[in-house]
Amino acid sequence: MTRRDRLVTQAQATIADGSKSFAAASRLFDRTTRERVWLLYAWCRRCDDLIDGQDLGGALGVVDDVTARLDHVRALTRLALTGAETGDVAFDCLGYVAAETGLTQAMADAVIGGFALDATGWHPQTEADMMRYCWHVAGAVGVMMAVVMGVAPDDAVTLERACDLGLAFQLANIMRDIAEDHAAGRCYVPADWLAEAGVPADDLLNPAYRDALAGIARRMNVLAAAHEASARIGAARLSFRQRWAILSAAGIYGDIARQVARRGHAAWDDRTVVSNAAKAGWIARALVQAMLPVPLRLRGAAEARHFIMRDFSGLV
Repeated sequence: MTRRDRLVTQAQATIADGSKSFAAASRLFDRTTRERVWLLYAWCRRCDDLIDGQDLGGALGVVDDVTARLDHVRALTRLALTGAETGDVAFDCLGYVAAETGLTQAMADAVIGGFALDATGWHPQTEADMMRYCWHVAGAVGVMMAVVMGVAPDDAVTLERACDLGLAFQLANIMRDIAEDHAAGRCYVPADWLAEAGVPADDLLNPAYRDALAGIARRMNVLAAAHEASARIGAARLSFRQRWAILSAAGIYGDIARQVARRGHAAWDDRTVVSNAAKAGWIARALVQAMLPVPLRLRGAAEARHFIMRDFSGLV
């Protein structure tokens, strides 16, 4: 077994434990793309775990040396992108997939910028702040994913749509994880949204504010749906198997956001999940969608998404 084969095997185990939804969708890619996606995911997951003191995205740990951890992540990332072995499997995964696809230091730095925001105890004050955070921690990952799938780094139109899928995913995460983030002293709901709804940031899970918080979730779901619609339009530019995988992931993650919105004040009593049966349903539905033209209704929905100024040329 080659060094790359061993890394792929370990990366596959990481995604299977760290994101069952993404793991299910990734199996629809052709073998080469699937393996590259696993390699990229392993790096993303490891960076997040190192900064937050987690284990495969579990409960947030107590981290006293976050600045040192951030410096460690940056140093290992730089080393991996030179092609050298780092002593950390996940960073070696990045080195291999970057060499094969053309991922750049600037792309990795854009993702690490989100970890840096978390390291400072940052909280978004406005919707624009929240969307910029989503760009760093998920939209930039969407750009890297697109390049891994073979999209040219200078294809700004397709990269924009790929970024939108990452934004939709992160908005779903924010909605679902409000209780977990609150327990860790974090809040990614914009301060001005909370103020408008009359919800105090330091007591947002108080039953007295649950209906107002549910209203915020519905508002965020609308924003996530618009970005999902935009990403679905962009998926039409991909090859069939890649389009099938991306549409499956969009449906599964979109279902998380929709479920949170539907559950209302009960959304944070326990973690919102998509059942295996529902995932299979979204994968089957995506197969049909991948063979059909993009519905006109999605084009209208996509126009409502929140635009962020992004210069993709700087990521090449």
